[in-house]
Amino acid sequence: MDNSRVQQPAIIYVVIPLFNDWDALNRLLERMKEVVEPSLLSRLSFLIVDDCSSQNYQTLSTDIGRSLSILRLYRNVGHQKAIALGLSYLADQPDVYPTIVMDSDGEDKPDDLAQLVRASEAEPGRIVFAQRTKRSEGLLFRVFYVLYKTAFRLLTGKAIAFGNFSLVPPMLLRKLAHVSEIWNNYPGGVIRSRLPYTAVPLERGKRLAGESKMNFVSLILHGLSTVSVLMDTTAVRIALFCITLALVSFAGIGIVFFVRFFTDFGPKTGVPSWGSSLAFGFLMVMMQAFLISLLLVFIVLIYRTQPQFIPATQYQSFVEREEKIY
Repeated sequence: MDNSRVQQPAIIYVVIPLFNDWDALNRLLERMKEVVEPSLLSRLSFLIVDDCSSQNYQTLSTDIGRSLSILRLYRNVGHQKAIALGLSYLADQPDVYPTIVMDSDGEDKPDDLAQLVRASEAEPGRIVFAQRTKRSEGLLFRVFYVLYKTAFRLLTGKAIAFGNFSLVPPMLLRKLAHVSEIWNNYPGGVIRSRLPYTAVPLERGKRLAGESKMNFVSLILHGLSTVSVLMDTTAVRIALFCITLALVSFAGIGIVFFVRFFTDFGPKTGVPSWGSSLAFGFLMVMMQAFLISLLLVFIVLIYRTQPQFIPATQYQSFVEREEKIY
């Protein structure tokens, strides 16, 4: 007898945040019926987190997977917060199960669900992310995405090569729902939480319907929200850079002073004085570096004293109702 099959959970939840993307969701569900193995498909319970859409679905595929429910929110909170609310809602149920997070547009391919599940079964104590090996967006978007990942590594000292597509094991679901940082950015919150995670290389798919809402401005906002989750680490690294810059400027003033008064490059008849201008420039850099470092210290101290939003205990304020489709 295959013991691994006996131990498989009967239910795997799939959290899908959505805003007015019902057509893409419908095609995604139909795609699952085509590509997901029946033994896995029969275990999937879909929770659609409706981010207060201004439009409702016209038709919705039924009898796909074990069940489908729509979690209606009172107000639009954005993609990342909708994920946090969906996870917190499931974590508050009497029984918890493995939970997959994926987008509704089809860029998180249903074909890859089985690989996430297998990776989770191989490492049951870790959150499994899909690490993107190839993206389908335009060249300009991909260039800025590389810049975003580079900036994230420089500012935080950590690498990020994955998005929302992931599988959370049941023993970590309630812990993750108590991580305040997932309210701002889900993958960044996982990194900040220090919960164990891993990643499997998977290609990103193409949107099934409609147009992507992720533009240049959205990418910048998403990047800033990810960095802000690790704000204290980022602030320290920027402060260290400013201190280094101040020390270099101080050394520059010393070099200018030495060259100006103790070498042949000092003041000569008919030659304008350049040393004072250069020293003044270094002094301004030192002052700005000092002020930026001081400001960052105060920002971190204020951040640490502010009460934090805990999704697991406060999600009810945003949930209007659960609408069971089947």
